[in-house]
Parts: sequence; C-alpha cells; structure tokens
Amino acid sequence: MRKAQITRKTAETDIKLTLNLDGSGKSEINTGCGFLDHMLTLFALHGRFDLDVFCKGDVQVDYHHTVEDVGIALGKAFCDALSDKRGICRYGDTVLSMDEALILSSVDFSGRAFLDFGLEIPTQKVGDFDTELVEEFWLGFVRNALCALHLRMISGKNSHHIIEGAFKSAARSIKQAVCVESGFENEIPSTKGVL
Repeated sequence: MRKAQITRKTAETDIKLTLNLDGSGKSEINTGCGFLDHMLTLFALHGRFDLDVFCKGDVQVDYHHTVEDVGIALGKAFCDALSDKRGICRYGDTVLSMDEALILSSVDFSGRAFLDFGLEIPTQKVGDFDTELVEEFWLGFVRNALCALHLRMISGKNSHHIIEGAFKSAARSIKQAVCVESGFENEIPSTKGVL
C-alpha cells in the first residue's frame, strides 16, 4: 500500500495529512486558505491521489507559514509513500493548457531536491493570496519529496490560470512518475541501484 500519514506541528502550524498514491482523486482539504484548498483539491483530482489535509495555521498573520508547511508535509508524504521507489517510472512530464495559460512541468524522483520555477505570475495577489507563495509551496515540496521539478510558463496572462495550470500540470507529471511500471515492479529505476 503506497500510503503515508504525516503529522507536523510547529509554533506556526499544526498539520495532519494523509496521502494514497493509488487513489481516485478524492480529497478533503481545510488549510484555512481558500485558494490553497482549491489548488490542493485540483492537484488531488488531476493526479488521482487521495489526499486529506487539515492545517491550523497562523493565518491571522498571513498565509506564508501555512502554504510553506503544507508543501513540506505533502513532499514528506510522497517521500514516505514511495519508500525505496522500487518499480516507479521515475520521470513524468506534461504540457497543459488552462485557457490562455500554457504550462510545462517535468519531474524526476531522483532523490535529489531541485526546483526550476519559471512561472511569471503577473499580479502580486489572487484574492487575498500572495502569489509569491506558489514558489514557496513547491520549494517545500521538492525539498521533502526529494525530486527535481521544472515548472515553466510558455504563455499566460491571468495569474489564477497560470497557478492553477501549474498545479494541474505538476499533478499529472507526478502521477506519471510515481506510477508502477508493469514488469519492473521490483526494480529501482537507476543504474546506481538506489534513488
């Protein structure tokens, strides 16, 4: 069973997260940040991950700690659920259109953390959400999932569409990468024999 349960408590956030890599896209999300809830809901749906996230954070200050710490917890859940990464495809990539926005994502579950963040988000806010936090979320994710993730905006003008397209594209790329490759269930996808 490729599942993980994460509990992460700091002075700023209290997070409970469960992840099933082989789910159907069901989710229950409550982070105290409506925009993040929306992004995680569509991440789960487009990746076909079952994902429950509850976060009580210091949102009266701002959303920074909540967004970053949820990214950390989600990345840790992927790392735990993948274990030694035996049988996974390892790589995934998606080009996704979201109205006028065109987003490219590519991921490698290499065991090494790297983020290439190439989204040019034109506004500082979407509603009450600071758009600079999108990069913070994905940094937290890759550092704890131990993967390399490239997110590139090929075109786009609407901040909401760019961010939503990035979450959808990343979810689909991640799903490709973590899928078990038929006939290779017991192999580590690396000549080193470890990821």
